[in-house]
Amino acid sequence: MALPSYTETRYRIWHYFYIAICTFVFFFLIAPLFVIFPLSFNAEEFLVFSEGMKRLDPDAFSFRWYHEMVYGTKNPWGLAAKNSFIIAIFATIGSIILGTLAALGLSSRHMPYKGLIMAVLISPMIVPLIISGVAIFFFMAKVGLAATHTGIVLAHIILGTPFVVITVTATLSGFDHSVTRAASS
Repeated sequence: MALPSYTETRYRIWHYFYIAICTFVFFFLIAPLFVIFPLSFNAEEFLVFSEGMKRLDPDAFSFRWYHEMVYGTKNPWGLAAKNSFIIAIFATIGSIILGTLAALGLSSRHMPYKGLIMAVLISPMIVPLIISGVAIFFFMAKVGLAATHTGIVLAHIILGTPFVVITVTATLSGFDHSVTRAASS
């Protein structure tokens, strides 16, 4: 963003100093990625820049570490990453379905107890996560889902649904409901 020509010198100096500080912090935070990302394509046993990588030899680069992470049996990170992706997919789908249905119901003008229902639906956002986590764990343990993928997915759906409810409700607040009435006739 350029400064107007009438800006005083001291504000102009501060502006460029501020941009320099922001640029320095940005590169300080991003610089490790410029080292770590190329190392992730290393074909060697250890994550080092090999002579082949320095010469840009195509044989020195591989997807070995990514393959090891996903399919490796020696590395428990692969199983954890796979579980995380599976849980994330199902939790996202479940949160979107439940949150959208709840928001559609809450956007209706004739919904009784709208405030109470909204308060209950967004309570996982308000209650501290440690309290929600302990409560969900004890409930899942009581019904036998504590150490299962299903229990973890349900817990993530419980914690993710309020975000969908708020987002979709805010979007539907500007929705013209005469369109739905016209579609139903």
